[in-house]
Amino acid sequence: MQISILDWIIIFSFFAVFILIGFVTSKKSGKNSKEFFLSGRNMPWWMLGISMVATTFSADTPNLVTNIVRENGVSGNWQWWAFLLTGMMTVFFYAKLWRRSKVLTDLEFYELRYSGNPAKFLRAFRAIYLGVFFNVMIMASVCLAGIKIGGVLLNLSPFECVFYSSVITVFYSSLGGLRSVVITDLIQFVLAMVGSVWACIYILNLNDIGGLQSLINNPLVINKLAFFPEVSDKETFLTILIIPIAVQWWAVWYPGAEPGGGGYIAQRMLSAKNEKNAIYSTLLFNVAHYALRPWPWILIALSSLIIYPTLTDISSAFPLVDQSIIGNDIAYPAMLYLLPSGLLGLVLASLIAAFMSTISSHLNWGASYISLDFYKRFIKKDATEKEIVFVGRISTVVLMLLAGFLALELSDALGAFQILLQIGAGTGSIFLLRWFWWRVNAYSEITGMSVSFLLAIYFQWFHSDLTGIELASYEKLLWSIFITTSSWIIVTLLTKPSDNRILLEFYTRIKPYGIGWNGFLKSNNIKKTRNNEDSSMKDLLLMFLGIITVYFGLFGIGYFIYNKLLIGSIMIIISLISAYTTNYIMSIK
Repeated sequence: MQISILDWIIIFSFFAVFILIGFVTSKKSGKNSKEFFLSGRNMPWWMLGISMVATTFSADTPNLVTNIVRENGVSGNWQWWAFLLTGMMTVFFYAKLWRRSKVLTDLEFYELRYSGNPAKFLRAFRAIYLGVFFNVMIMASVCLAGIKIGGVLLNLSPFECVFYSSVITVFYSSLGGLRSVVITDLIQFVLAMVGSVWACIYILNLNDIGGLQSLINNPLVINKLAFFPEVSDKETFLTILIIPIAVQWWAVWYPGAEPGGGGYIAQRMLSAKNEKNAIYSTLLFNVAHYALRPWPWILIALSSLIIYPTLTDISSAFPLVDQSIIGNDIAYPAMLYLLPSGLLGLVLASLIAAFMSTISSHLNWGASYISLDFYKRFIKKDATEKEIVFVGRISTVVLMLLAGFLALELSDALGAFQILLQIGAGTGSIFLLRWFWWRVNAYSEITGMSVSFLLAIYFQWFHSDLTGIELASYEKLLWSIFITTSSWIIVTLLTKPSDNRILLEFYTRIKPYGIGWNGFLKSNNIKKTRNNEDSSMKDLLLMFLGIITVYFGLFGIGYFIYNKLLIGSIMIIISLISAYTTNYIMSIK
């Protein structure tokens, strides 16, 4: 396949737009750290919501979904659909609390909530652990998708893919800060959605596919269509549905779906105009992320089972692609190979845009940790605003280099996803409870983080050799969750809580509701205060309605696609009623 002149014109036109945005926003973003990392805390909800969606709409996301569908069918997506519960809890319980905290980064939270040297250590260590190690791991998995797309569609080597795709992203990210990231996210999201939908329509109408109805009735596809795994297959039912719904969503820390919010999601909430904008931006993100985006990817993944039933078929079709990266996830770019000139350029540009959107957000987020939470806080406390921005820009370049080199060592999107889940296993409950239970302290988080990381290494490389017992991925996850959660709770009860002064300042600023602070208030003779608009029952109802809105919308669209119009209509109507009710309750003072 030859990329036409028209395709290259489309691709380079978008590159030019992104670079121009970086130049235009660089002057204002370079004024100070608040402008560079939070856009002056004046961003509207709709821009932030779309930016969150664009960040999670990475080049590796359709590859991951394709990987899941080919291996486990449509129901396999519960591995990430279950994180909607986390997302809706963040929307209605935590978004307002993050905006109320008024911190610059989510790591600054540690010294707002905890006290003494443990709090300082936690902030410094998390800055490097999340901002460098974990962040680089995430970006490397995104770069892996770029390698597979470039290898199939452009016949580029892995190194060439990483190099070319990174240079422009680093350029505009380091120039314009979060403002340029958010603005380009808007363009990238529209482009990515148009590209994926158009590509889906074209592929469905290929002669080998024969249209939507032929696809869903094809013998190679029909057993992959179920929304839920078969109860009779107990292990699959347990691993794909029960564990994600019952345990994974609250117990596992995963970027973009952090329990209680964190990372670039928290960064967007912190940059919102006010609490209301923080809530609506996160709500928009969850609706678009789970209900609107998945179906074009799912349909292309199902189509790939007809065109390339096995990995051998993919390998034979692309003999020049490095055979070490051939996996089910590469079926997505392999399907895009079938697109015509012009549309191929648009889709390629959309995938490049999706890649750049995610990488730029992670670069800005990671750079904020390094420059604000590590450099300014512990290396040079009197650093000027220009110095902080300069360190942020240098960090952007270094992070991209590290991610690029690591990407050359990875091979599989689903494997990278499972490694990230394993590393974060058991820590999610800490992030949920630290706002609402006064006894949680810095040692709680240090314990959770250390134990989960050590367990991930142990189960990944040592357990089977030492014991002779091979555990399934879900067994490793459950053991990690149990051991990590038990460890941090025991340490919490055995260690002293944070200083009363810190706890009082936190309680006064955040005004958390519930009974988790009663012990502190009673022991210090402090009268309980609350925000008049806060209600745990109201927020729980809104969370439930939000979940109904998204899941019924997601499956309602799916039933329409499967030509089950009656049940699809009923589900869409329920989704719309839930959405209306949610908005009505939120508008009540």
